[in-house]
Amino acid sequence: MKKVAFFLGKGGVGKTTLSSATAYYLSRKGRKVLIVSLDPAHNLGDVFGKKLSNKRTTLSPNLDGIEVDLQEWITRYLKESREEIQATYRYHTTINLDSYLNIMKYTPGTEEYAVLWAIEHVVKEQADNYDRIIFDTPPTALTLRFLAMPTISMLWVRELLDMREKVLKKRQTILNLNPEAHVIRGASKVEDDRIYGKLSGIQTRLARLHQLFKDDSYLTVIINPDTLSLAEALRIRHELEKLDVHIDSVCFNKAPSDGGCGEEVKQNFHRFPIFTSVYVPEGLKTPEDLVKVEIPELVEDMERS
Repeated sequence: MKKVAFFLGKGGVGKTTLSSATAYYLSRKGRKVLIVSLDPAHNLGDVFGKKLSNKRTTLSPNLDGIEVDLQEWITRYLKESREEIQATYRYHTTINLDSYLNIMKYTPGTEEYAVLWAIEHVVKEQADNYDRIIFDTPPTALTLRFLAMPTISMLWVRELLDMREKVLKKRQTILNLNPEAHVIRGASKVEDDRIYGKLSGIQTRLARLHQLFKDDSYLTVIINPDTLSLAEALRIRHELEKLDVHIDSVCFNKAPSDGGCGEEVKQNFHRFPIFTSVYVPEGLKTPEDLVKVEIPELVEDMERS
């Protein structure tokens, strides 16, 4: 069984509602579930009438919740990066690291890496405590960026590792010619080089996250009966396939009262199981109302994964 699940889709399609209903349904069946909101505009706590934070909060029997504070994770990521850079390059006293470190918060990808490390932390720390961890994701743009980050970054880090190996070989060559060469500072062998070791560590972390998204998670995409959400769902599917990450199912949410599934959805996602959740006109006013959301077939497919 894939212990981790991600609910994907355009903003407003019902990711929070369906992920909450799924978590609530599983918890009522006796599963121990953790639901985690990654959306900067959180409303998971509103669904359950609880104030949530980075720390686990009990929502109902067998169900706990977390709202990831992205700003806190960005601060943590920058702090760790600053400490690592200072430690790694401590012998380069001529380089003005402070000016570089002060602009790190504006570096492209900072938000995506913060989300990645938050996911990594939750899965690593909580996987043994729960039968299922469910992630309610941000709208498509940020979600695709953080799902793509491990694959893209692994290529980048691989190139940096290759470059570092060449640097170390040249150092070793100089030392072989002149063991007393004062120009050489730092290690000359891969196994002794702090920078190479750090890059290898990052590569390992990224590979594990890619594995989590590719093979160890259940990914479902939410679609509403409208053209925009369908187009966004197709974009998600195609972009993820480029990364060798594949969705597992489609949820047709807010479907017409006859429960029918749009022909366009069937045509575009004929290779995937499609689960229909009929629109609830009276809305969901309490956590108990989540049972009105029809997700048993989705949960069964998730349990078989």
